[in-house]
Amino acid sequence: MMCCANDPTFALRLVSTYYLNPYPRSFTLIHLPMGTVDNTFGALLIGVVVSATLYGVTCVQTWYYFSHFSDPWYNKLLVGSMFLSDSIHQVLITHSTYTYLVTDFGSVSEIFVWSLCVEVLFNGFTGFMVQSFLTMRVYRLSNKNVIATVSVLSLVIAEFILVVTYFAKAVTFTTLNQLPQIKPLSMSVNAVAAAGDILITVFLCIFLQQSRTGFRRSDTLINKLMLFSINTGLLTTVCAVMSLISITVWPDSFIYIAFYFCMGRFYCNSLLATLNARKSIRNDSCDEHMSLSLQGVRRPITSPIGSSRIGMPNDLSIKIDTAQEYIEDEFLSAKDLKSSQSV
Repeated sequence: MMCCANDPTFALRLVSTYYLNPYPRSFTLIHLPMGTVDNTFGALLIGVVVSATLYGVTCVQTWYYFSHFSDPWYNKLLVGSMFLSDSIHQVLITHSTYTYLVTDFGSVSEIFVWSLCVEVLFNGFTGFMVQSFLTMRVYRLSNKNVIATVSVLSLVIAEFILVVTYFAKAVTFTTLNQLPQIKPLSMSVNAVAAAGDILITVFLCIFLQQSRTGFRRSDTLINKLMLFSINTGLLTTVCAVMSLISITVWPDSFIYIAFYFCMGRFYCNSLLATLNARKSIRNDSCDEHMSLSLQGVRRPITSPIGSSRIGMPNDLSIKIDTAQEYIEDEFLSAKDLKSSQSV
C-alpha cells in the first residue's frame, strides 16, 4: 500500500490497465475533452435526474386526482394513459443513460441505444394527449369555432407526425455519431410544440376574456382560469424553446436532449395541476357567489305611484348564473358544478 502511495505513476498505470486491457476500444475516451463529456453525457445525466424529480411530482398529483375526484371515465382514461406513457418514458431514458454511462462505458460513440429513440415516441404520446385535451377546451369554450380549433389541431397533429418521423429515422441508426443527421427534425419538433402551446394559451385567454360579464363572481373565476391556462402552456413552451435554442447554439452537445426529457413531465404536471385545483376554484367561487348574493339583496321599495313594490330583477341573476355555469362546465367536473350552482 505504501508502494502505491509513493509511486506517482500508479494512478496512470491503473487507468491505462483499466481502459486498455478489459476494453481496448475505450482508449479513445481518454482523449475526449472534459467539456465534451460535460455537454453530452453530463447533460444527459442531469436531464434524467431532473426528469425523475418531476416524475415524483407526477405520481403524487396522479394519486391525488384518482383519490379526490369522480370524473367521467374518459377523463380518468386520459389521466391514466398519460401517467402510463410518462412512466414508460422515465424507464426508457433511465435505461439509455445507464447503458451509456455504465454498461457500455467507454464505447459510447460506437453504439446507439434503442431506448434513446423510443423515448421520443412516448414523449410525443404524452404531449399529443395533453394538447388534444386542451384543443377540445378551445373548441367548447369558443362556442365551436372551427377556425380556432382547426388551427390548433393542425399544429398538434403536425407535431405528432414529426415525432413519428423522427422515431422512424432514428430507430435505424447503429452509432451515436449518426444522431446529427436528424437535427432538422429535432428543431422542427420543438418549434411546432412551442407554437402549439402558445396558440392554445392565447385562444383560451381570448375566449375566457370574451366571457366576462362585469360582475365580480364570474370575472374573478375567469381571472383564475386564465392564470391556469397560462401556467399550463408556460412551462412546456419554455422547455421547448430552450431545447430549440440549445440544439441551435450547441449542436454537438446533448443539452437539448436534457430539456426534451423534461417536456413530458411538464405536460403531465401542468394538466394535473389544473384538474386538481378545481375544488379550490369551486370553493372560492362559492364564497364569491355568497358575497355577491348578500350584497345584491335589496329592501323592497314602495313606488310613489300607487302601492306597487319594486324588487331586484330576477333575469339579471339568471344571466349571471348562466354565464357562470357555462364557464365552469368547461373547466370543472359535473360533480363540482352541481355544488357551485346558485340557489
